[in-house]
Amino acid sequence: MRTYGRDTTGAWQVIQTNPVNGDNSMVYVTTLIQNLLLNINESPFYANNGIPAQSDALTQMYPDLAVSRIQSQFSQYFASLLITKQNTTYPAYNVNVITLLGATVSATISY
Repeated sequence: MRTYGRDTTGAWQVIQTNPVNGDNSMVYVTTLIQNLLLNINESPFYANNGIPAQSDALTQMYPDLAVSRIQSQFSQYFASLLITKQNTTYPAYNVNVITLLGATVSATISY
């Protein structure tokens, strides 16, 4: 499997299946984060993926239903997936993942 994600400098990086043990965890983590950053109908290939972040930011409402849908969609790929809302004036979420091999990944996603 292969997906693409941005690193800390903003450059695109290829994320692939681990060639040693065949683990796809980082591919799914990257895809999960990309889905949380994607606006609905933004992708020409996966129009139903993403959350309504722009319209929800205008109305000052959190996209909790869309985030819950994404969490249930990706939970099958991890031992534990927890997406929690931060107490901020703008939509921001903490993502905590425990992979099937026991590694932990944490990220903060904000819009």
